[in-house]
Amino acid sequence: MMYDDSSPADRNARGHRLITGFSNPLVKRVRSLRDKKHRRREGLFIAEGLRILTEARDAGALPEMLFYARGGLDHPLAVELEAAIADAGGELIETTPDILTKLSGKDNAQTLIGVYPDRLTPLEEIDRDTAEIWIVAQALRDPGNLGTILRTGDAVGAGGLILVDDCTDPFGVEAVRASMGAIFTQQIVQARWPDFIAWLRTGPGQLLGTSLQTDHDYQAVRYEPPTFLLVGNEAQGLPADYQAACDVLVKMPMLGKADSLNAAVATAVMAYEIVNQRRDD
Repeated sequence: MMYDDSSPADRNARGHRLITGFSNPLVKRVRSLRDKKHRRREGLFIAEGLRILTEARDAGALPEMLFYARGGLDHPLAVELEAAIADAGGELIETTPDILTKLSGKDNAQTLIGVYPDRLTPLEEIDRDTAEIWIVAQALRDPGNLGTILRTGDAVGAGGLILVDDCTDPFGVEAVRASMGAIFTQQIVQARWPDFIAWLRTGPGQLLGTSLQTDHDYQAVRYEPPTFLLVGNEAQGLPADYQAACDVLVKMPMLGKADSLNAAVATAVMAYEIVNQRRDD
């Protein structure tokens, strides 16, 4: 647990503290979580806003620390969250809007910021039979796309998101914000491509990729559960050897001048096609 230099007089019976100084060591350390190397070192990340923090609680995740500005705990859901954190032994820290802005990096920071342990799941602990669809992202670089893909995974009942190669950090502020709480409902795995392929081939699983180098329309192919939907890098798409490793390649019709969709949009289209086929069964 991180420490701060507030005095015992700043704390009440429910474990609240008051921190108003920018130079406070705890403020500095939590602010450092905006940087990937510090998140990895601490094993912590931040999430903002009552909605996301409430969805995290509903998914069984409570923050180790909750920072809030005056009035931030007035909402009934915030009161419930406060009680749950206090009961779990978490820290409740009242601070100023300026410090919340410093912590989040946003000019219009939310009134609640939670500090959570990271949520990585080892590849070997994944039970592929718990879901009919899994999303696999290769070298995804945009945190907004990653967060949106997590949100799509939650919407379609995916088991989780498997990140291969050098993907953007799923626990970065922008990715967490874009996930709209799905960071807490989806299993997240980081793996090297050879390790993922070796694991995949030890059991059932259809590896599905999208490519312009195929004649298979995305609605003409039958997808077999569990389906592992492989998403390529935003700029380059899937490398040729990754396409060759797929059990099936499909393409979506592009009727305008664009030759491809945004990675997160393409993922959503494909994921819902898989879901719709299951609904027709």
